[in-house]
Amino acid sequence: MEAQLSVRAILLLSLLPLLSLLARSSSVSHDIQIVNAERRIDLTSHIVKVFLTLKVENIGSSPVSDIYLAFPPTQVDHLALVKAAATVGKRKKKSYLPLGVNPTELPDAPNGTKYFSVSLVNPLSAGETLTIEVLYILTHSLEPFPVEISQSESQLVYYHDSAIILSPYDIKKQTTFLKTPSTKLESFTKVEPTNRAGTELKYGPYENQSPHSFSPVIVHFENNNPFAVVEELVREVEISHWGNLQITEHYKLMHAGARHKGVFSRVEYQSKPSFSGVSSFKNLLARLPPGVHSAYYRDEIGNISSSHLRTDPWKSELEIEPRYPLFGGWKSTFIIGYGLPLQDFLFESPDGRRYLNFSFGCPLVETVADKLTIKVVLPEGSKDPSAVVPFPVEQHLETKYSYLDIVGRTVVVLEKRNVVPEHNSPFQVYYTFNQVFMLAEPLMLASVFFFLFVTYVAYLHIDLSIRK
Repeated sequence: MEAQLSVRAILLLSLLPLLSLLARSSSVSHDIQIVNAERRIDLTSHIVKVFLTLKVENIGSSPVSDIYLAFPPTQVDHLALVKAAATVGKRKKKSYLPLGVNPTELPDAPNGTKYFSVSLVNPLSAGETLTIEVLYILTHSLEPFPVEISQSESQLVYYHDSAIILSPYDIKKQTTFLKTPSTKLESFTKVEPTNRAGTELKYGPYENQSPHSFSPVIVHFENNNPFAVVEELVREVEISHWGNLQITEHYKLMHAGARHKGVFSRVEYQSKPSFSGVSSFKNLLARLPPGVHSAYYRDEIGNISSSHLRTDPWKSELEIEPRYPLFGGWKSTFIIGYGLPLQDFLFESPDGRRYLNFSFGCPLVETVADKLTIKVVLPEGSKDPSAVVPFPVEQHLETKYSYLDIVGRTVVVLEKRNVVPEHNSPFQVYYTFNQVFMLAEPLMLASVFFFLFVTYVAYLHIDLSIRK
């Protein structure tokens, strides 16, 4: 009874910021209507993935170049990625044409609504239809309830959304599917027609919904998957033209699920693994580039031997195990380092510049990085650095001094928040380099040895003079 009252109270509170979305109009063109919309929400991980398929039709008289996507204010701050593609062909011959997606502000939009514009390659003429597939990812959108659990309890979470798709257009027909990690479903809001089958919950179909219609729902279900969140990851990529690429990654990791209460019993944890600490995690998998060598894994105490590196010509996987299992609210800090052959990642462009081609994102599987900082340390003497990243990031330059450096090394710093596995895309850092600087360190070493030799000879001469 108390659980039902809590669900109702949360539902009423979630309605308040969304009431302004109902029955409001915006400056979006009314020449577009959505003939059919299907939304599939994947809740099997702590990273919520939403696949949205829209069949849009131009019912006006003039071509339309942009299609708008709307998001409620409760999801705006949790959006990590929005991608869209137009489908070309049917069935086995179907292909996807990527479309540009950019955040957009509309003057007459309902309060708190966030819009993204999908730019079509070819304008949609009057009477034509087009199918668009959208993927958007939400982080920190599963709320543990209860917020504290003991070692032997399973983890239950809430997910808030709408049974009706929020859109600035009229939707003739729509359906929403939610997939949960298990069949254990504590409760869910019913908006008829609502059906449940196994791990899937279906809302709809609903017909003839007006723009900005909204129907809040809450789903309360079991999710024992690891809620691994990297609060901060600093990755340093140091380029040496002597043939090596050195990677050093500093992690601040936490379990963002329901907080652990009570006393931790390692005996119970090891003797009854099927139900003791089912929502905790004791190992993580890092997918590294191929050709990894000299890998290490350590923390403040020292080297951690509980890691396994598997390599082949196509990939490298490092399985790491912290010193202790992580329960909800627990944290761990550690460092991963490894080397890579330079010739696999450093290339020369047609205009004579050199460029590093490396992967962005966090290498830990199914992990959210709240803040990711990548520092690309260029060789001393590099000039005119520039970075090309396939999504918006913050960029600036720093200077780092190392052994035998004279003027310091230029560091290209890239920063991004709310990073998910889909951000693991290649990026490039371009720079110019004069080969003369390759002689700087050898000349510096030779000068040092020459100075020491001269000093030693002078010392012997003085010593002999005194003896005489």
